[in-house]
Amino acid sequence: MTSGVCREGEYREVVYSRDRWELLRRMRERAAEIMRPFTRYGFRPYAYGSLARGDVKETSDIDITFLTVVDPSLIEHILASEGFSIEAKYIVMATPTYTPKAYIWLDAEGREQVSFFIAEPRPTSIDFYRFGGLIDYPGLERGNRVPGVDKRLMLIQPTETGHVESCIIGREGEVARLLGVAQEVVMERVRKLTRRSRVGRTGVYLEYRLAPGESIAEAISHLKRVNKYFRWQVEGRSAVT
Repeated sequence: MTSGVCREGEYREVVYSRDRWELLRRMRERAAEIMRPFTRYGFRPYAYGSLARGDVKETSDIDITFLTVVDPSLIEHILASEGFSIEAKYIVMATPTYTPKAYIWLDAEGREQVSFFIAEPRPTSIDFYRFGGLIDYPGLERGNRVPGVDKRLMLIQPTETGHVESCIIGREGEVARLLGVAQEVVMERVRKLTRRSRVGRTGVYLEYRLAPGESIAEAISHLKRVNKYFRWQVEGRSAVT
């Protein structure tokens, strides 16, 4: 079960220690190592979550993503040719109506991963990333930090000495405008994370772990054959029979 969500009106200022700044530097350096090869091929990778906001902890993940549909084979080729170890690959569909995504783990625990959409994402899918904090490679290299909301529903706003955090409950419209996302996305995240704090994490509709040697393109073809909702999302509503 996750830690609980914030209380309405909760606010605090957080000043980072030297060790925390150093942890952020190290994690961003590693993220840049993963992102850099993709930029040479003309892709635009993003880091999201605490890495983009700056409020990292020892348990934070390095999550790299793309906001447009990319060629899975090329993504796999770039990672392999740059010497990254691909430990596991997954295709995940949160619900039958969500755009499916591929996840490539670069370590055994999945704390370093590259993800991308398998079909054209809806605007609300992009807003999900902006809600949590999203930064591109040039921004990461410049040392920028961006606002975003964590799993406690605390809005993290970077400052020169660390960040200020404030509960978004009751301020959903204000936060949506600040982050440039649809208010419905903020409301949905509040509902989902509040429920998760009460009952724990629920399962996803589809989580397919690729077999050793199976490419993402092969897995997509397989799932289109055996799952009509997956085929619907990838090929369009007319593909469902």
